Amino acid sequence: MRWAALGVVYVVWGSTYVAIKFTIESMPPLLSAGSRFLLAGGVLALLVAWRGGMRMTPRQFGTGVLLGLLLPAWGNGLVVLAEQSVASGLAALLVASVPLYVVLMRRFAGDRPPAVTYAGVLVGLAGLAVLLLDDVGQSSWWGPWVVLLAAFGWAFGSFLSGRLTGPANPFALSAVEMLAGGAALVVAGLLAGERLSVGEVTASSWAAWGYLVVFGSLLAFSSYVYVLGQLPLSTVATYAYVNPVIAVLLGVWLADERVGAFQLVGGLLVVLAVVLVVRAERAGASRRRDGDREPAGLRRRA
Repeated sequence: MRWAALGVVYVVWGSTYVAIKFTIESMPPLLSAGSRFLLAGGVLALLVAWRGGMRMTPRQFGTGVLLGLLLPAWGNGLVVLAEQSVASGLAALLVASVPLYVVLMRRFAGDRPPAVTYAGVLVGLAGLAVLLLDDVGQSSWWGPWVVLLAAFGWAFGSFLSGRLTGPANPFALSAVEMLAGGAALVVAGLLAGERLSVGEVTASSWAAWGYLVVFGSLLAFSSYVYVLGQLPLSTVATYAYVNPVIAVLLGVWLADERVGAFQLVGGLLVVLAVVLVVRAERAGASRRRDGDREPAGLRRRA
């Protein structure tokens, strides 16, 4: 189940970058992202409540709100803003800096990731460097930096998720995160002067927005929250190495973005990085089970 959920994050989230590009063609960025998470979070909350799983303490609820501000609001919201000027494939490539942030945060917190994990991160960054030698699209000066800032917020939220007290039901946590993050994005959009004119939204934008609600939020985001409590953080963070490959290919196919030999070579390095990190973390988890111990910060506390 946990590896299947990670597979969903690998594949579906790679497709959300091009879906965001189509959505913001005729919808304001912050309001489109906020309404997406509000709708998905509301539907998920109703489903979980129907099964009696939404009960949580105030502290657990606070965890959900904080993570919602860091993940959907900061992490996803800034990416949506940046894609006004950054190609979807390039945005995905820059978000692949998440594992580097995560490993550094773990190191500063006293954890000692396996040496192969560091090697995997370096290989992944080398792959990104190769990919960026042949720019995927024309960007404004601020766009790439906003994506890197979004990646930091996402990494910080992911890092904290294993160290904060959350509800035992991961889908209840996911619902609270999406509702909190969606509400923050809607408020930010309104304060920024965004307005949504339904009559001016194109059919392609509505279709992309609906895809983001169902697949990007309900399915993929919930899968991400679930695997954060089931797998080592460095393993989960490898989704940021796979997403760019999918995003670049879909950008070429659907959004007329271009890809060359550099992207192909970089993509191979990215896949190699995933293999290195996943194998290292699996070996580390096996050793911890044998020694009946697990380093602090790698498990979610219910």
